[in-house]
Amino acid sequence: MVKGDRAEWKANYFLKIQRLLEEYPRIFIVGADNVRSKQMQQIRVSLRGIAEILMGKNTMMNKASRGQLSNNPHLEKLLPHIKGNVGLVFSKEDPVLVRDKLLENKVAAPARAGAIAPCDVIVEAQNTGMGPEKTSFFQALNISTKIAKGAIEIVSNVHLIHAGDKVGQSEATLLQMLNVMPFAYGLVVENIYDNGAVFAPEVLDITDEQLLSKFQLGITNVAAASLEMGYCTQASVPHSIIIAFKNVLAVAVETDISFPQADTVKAFLAAPSAFAVAAAPAEAEAVEETKEEVKEESEEEESDDDMGFSLFD
Repeated sequence: MVKGDRAEWKANYFLKIQRLLEEYPRIFIVGADNVRSKQMQQIRVSLRGIAEILMGKNTMMNKASRGQLSNNPHLEKLLPHIKGNVGLVFSKEDPVLVRDKLLENKVAAPARAGAIAPCDVIVEAQNTGMGPEKTSFFQALNISTKIAKGAIEIVSNVHLIHAGDKVGQSEATLLQMLNVMPFAYGLVVENIYDNGAVFAPEVLDITDEQLLSKFQLGITNVAAASLEMGYCTQASVPHSIIIAFKNVLAVAVETDISFPQADTVKAFLAAPSAFAVAAAPAEAEAVEETKEEVKEESEEEESDDDMGFSLFD
């Protein structure tokens, strides 16, 4: 590429990133380690109509982003995260949808010596199909084996590689011999910029039920602390009213104070058996209604059966 063409390419690149920053409110910072050009092309095709991918040198992406700070000062929060082998994915769609699309485009890959393991690798107990002459190789890796039907059999599951460890030559060779491709590579979401806020992708896994549960727990704690301190808050007011009503009701029962709710309680305390007798017919009526409903359903089923025709009619 000649100098003039390179200058034109840079100008077009800055214009493109300027357009993307102005058009899209949501940016995914994605790691692109071990992603090959063919796989990247497949990812671009799968995201067509959903998102746009921008790759390039970090210095150029930072410089272009700084150039937009006057229009959008919040972009400054994005700059510290543009480091390493990363790219930017711009989108207006639901972040969960974009994240799932990126996860769908992971490709299985073998373990190469010297690579950092992105996940744990466990070799399951199995008959390897290898001859006894390979026994020393397994012994060097401290893998328990036995000879079964003339082949080496791994006795139990083996935790061969831990996530974050460097893959050794022996481990890589063993996985290759077993025809195991333990890793999957693709664009990995590292951070998400959304309308001025930057957060980790784990936030996308939080459900509405979890948020509601945490909110309810917080309200409960605030109400309990407020009641204990005698400090009135919106969370404690309903409980304070209930407690006050119970106290008033208790005083009314012990004295001649009268109001409708207290009169009902006094009548119950004076003759609890009368309430039990009154409740019995209501329960009997409910049971009788249930029986009638079941009977009607069975009659309807019988009538439906009569609508059929016998083979002997």
